[in-house]
Amino acid sequence: MDDVVELAYPFEGCWRVQNSPADRVPSHGTRAFASSFAIDFVPVGPDGRSAPFTLRSLLRTEPAEAFPGFGRPILSPVAGTVVDVHDGEPDHPAHRGLRSIAYAVTQRRRVAAGWRTLAGNHVIIQAGDAVVALCHLAASSITVTAGRDVGIGDAIAGCGNSGNSTEPHLHVQAMDDLDPTRARARPIRFAGSMPRNGAIVRASE
Repeated sequence: MDDVVELAYPFEGCWRVQNSPADRVPSHGTRAFASSFAIDFVPVGPDGRSAPFTLRSLLRTEPAEAFPGFGRPILSPVAGTVVDVHDGEPDHPAHRGLRSIAYAVTQRRRVAAGWRTLAGNHVIIQAGDAVVALCHLAASSITVTAGRDVGIGDAIAGCGNSGNSTEPHLHVQAMDDLDPTRARARPIRFAGSMPRNGAIVRASE
């Protein structure tokens, strides 16, 4: 596609792919907020797993800080200018197992609250004619401000569990406008390709 936005992986280490547009479009089951081609990355260990799944995981929420990828550095996937920063949203507990069902029931309420509620703490970067959003960042971890120029690989924040998130992960999407309510989604590629759901991406450290 002519409007594909080429990105570098915005992290180092091992991450598991979820909700990839390589498997379906819209990738998250909705076209709202220009998210048709969005992708999620979950930080994992070399074994491809995040936090161990225990009986507590099945029945109760878990502290976001208990996940090994919480706070892992998030890097700029493009060279551009930071045009929007939102911080201060709390990192809520993770919901897995039966708790994820209860969390899903409240999805409509979060959607009705709008983009910032869904995205949580986020950074938006203007790169040429594309706008790239990185979402669910850890509270108080963002190290850039609006108006700052960034290069590929510059550290901008830490991986968190803010916004519409069931466990610490990174949501990435590209748009043609700063306002997600009116923007058109742009397809994206990482290092020239798009990983599929369940793939483990190992970015160089």
